[in-house]
Amino acid sequence: MWVRGNQKGQVNITAALVLVGLVVAAVWVWKSLDYDTQDIIREDVLPVGFLLLSVTVVIWLVVRHIRSRKHLALRKERLLRRFQAETSPDKRLDLAFTLVELNDHKLKGLETVASNLSALFQATLTTALGDKQHRIRGMAASHLGTVQDRTAVPLLLKALEDDHAYVRACAALALGRMKVAEAKEKLAYVVKEDWDQTVRSRAREALDQIG
Repeated sequence: MWVRGNQKGQVNITAALVLVGLVVAAVWVWKSLDYDTQDIIREDVLPVGFLLLSVTVVIWLVVRHIRSRKHLALRKERLLRRFQAETSPDKRLDLAFTLVELNDHKLKGLETVASNLSALFQATLTTALGDKQHRIRGMAASHLGTVQDRTAVPLLLKALEDDHAYVRACAALALGRMKVAEAKEKLAYVVKEDWDQTVRSRAREALDQIG
């Protein structure tokens, strides 16, 4: 590790020295040019060069964005196949969490497995009890908001009473995403009475989303 870090440091120093050398050489060349040549470069060459550089950067960004989307789509497709084929409950849950997060917490693109995801998250919210599993419960509650399954509403309302603030906040977030009108009264109560500031904020955001 030390050798690799040392080599990296040497590369950085070499790159910096090369850059300084190029700048010094450019300044020397510029000063050696006559005024007419400098004017031509300033008025004609630099604008064209800047334009070409801008176009190149734009093209590079577009190509990079397209490649990134293709890579993301391929990864999501592989994860979907793995999720559908997986039999281990723990691995299946991990894949479900990863899928929702990779899809930027949006339902579009996950419709084919939405019912399976909902069933898995609802089961997790019901069975992952105890202090040590509160984060898993919270993630399941939050991700139910992405799946948009109305059958999960009673569980999410109950999760607003969870012992852990993280779970309550995630449940409020999910209810807001789903725009559950029947949750307004309970969310309003949470805004006023919950001792945790994050939970109160999430409940207030949920009320704003529901309208």
